[in-house]
Amino acid sequence: MSATSSLIASSAHSEERINLLGMTLAQLEDFFVNQLGEKKFRAAQVMKWMHHRCAASFEEMTDLSKKLRSKLEESAEIRPPKVVLEDISSDGTRKWVLEVSAGSHIETVLIPAGENRRTLCVSSQVGCSLDCSFCSTGKQGFQRNLTPAEIIGQVWVAQRSFGPRKDSSKRPVTNVVMMGMGEPLLNYQPVLSAMRIMLDDNGYGLSKRRVTLSTSGLVPQLDQLGEDIDVSLAISLHAARDDLRQQLVPINKKYPIDELLAACQRYLSKCGDSREVTIEYTLIAGVNDQQQDAQQLAALLQNLPCKINLIPFNPFPGSDYQRPSRNQIMRFQNWLHEAGYSAPIRSTRGDDIDAACGQLVGRVQDKTQRSARYQAQQRQNVS
Repeated sequence: MSATSSLIASSAHSEERINLLGMTLAQLEDFFVNQLGEKKFRAAQVMKWMHHRCAASFEEMTDLSKKLRSKLEESAEIRPPKVVLEDISSDGTRKWVLEVSAGSHIETVLIPAGENRRTLCVSSQVGCSLDCSFCSTGKQGFQRNLTPAEIIGQVWVAQRSFGPRKDSSKRPVTNVVMMGMGEPLLNYQPVLSAMRIMLDDNGYGLSKRRVTLSTSGLVPQLDQLGEDIDVSLAISLHAARDDLRQQLVPINKKYPIDELLAACQRYLSKCGDSREVTIEYTLIAGVNDQQQDAQQLAALLQNLPCKINLIPFNPFPGSDYQRPSRNQIMRFQNWLHEAGYSAPIRSTRGDDIDAACGQLVGRVQDKTQRSARYQAQQRQNVS
């Protein structure tokens, strides 16, 4: 069975039209040749219309014959996630709430940085199957993985919000980070397909340094990633000791820090160029923000080409954690600078619309019952 046939067979109803939005170029070529009996080059044409110009219908594709457009209308569609809400922060950050199935929503955030940089934070799951203690997304529980169309559809929605693109060299979205709701490596194949579309010149044409996958550290999938694609890598570390990281990032029990960093080294060795891993470190008052923590972090990372992003904890209802003072954050940064590390402090963006790091929650039909347990614990703490 071809890749496209598999996609068609996986539809909930056989009579449904196939959604082309999440198809890679190879899958589109297969669809046009084997399903429609058309020339292979049509795939690149349609892909450019969908992703360069954010076309929402085949009728817009004026360089296709009416016969082909009619054929496409009968068997296929362009179906992004439905926009439920778009909110704009006072600092220019934009958040979309997107419906991906009845009753379930995800969130996508676009963060501007100057005139020429706009980073889109993309979700990979409805909720999150991990339960990091400092992240409100995980407290919502988990429903399901997103499809390739639902993942790349977030980029499509953000691009289209800027209106028609007359100059394809000017990209509304300049960077993408797989850092929204969910753990990307637990939804491996759909995330891989979506990132291939991001990199493809017929898709969004982003460079490998402008597409970043952020993971909590699933070692086998990280090793596979190095075989399949070359993108930038970010590691959600947050602690330099296994005992503390296991409290903050429970997956550490399965893949401890030494195994994770060894996998990072293997990934960098496959990239074939000078590359760094971005280490994400959420600073939590009294938990991981002391001088000893900085010294342990510096010693831990001394053999890994990396930079460290310091992320002040973003509070959410029911959490016992607190954000460190500004002075303490600066002290922690200085300790790392003294050890020779680049350690920028990530600006808190979009917190007035709950779009800051760790604040994305959406609406999840939780299959894990984690959300119910968390809310019961909150009620017990209040009483």
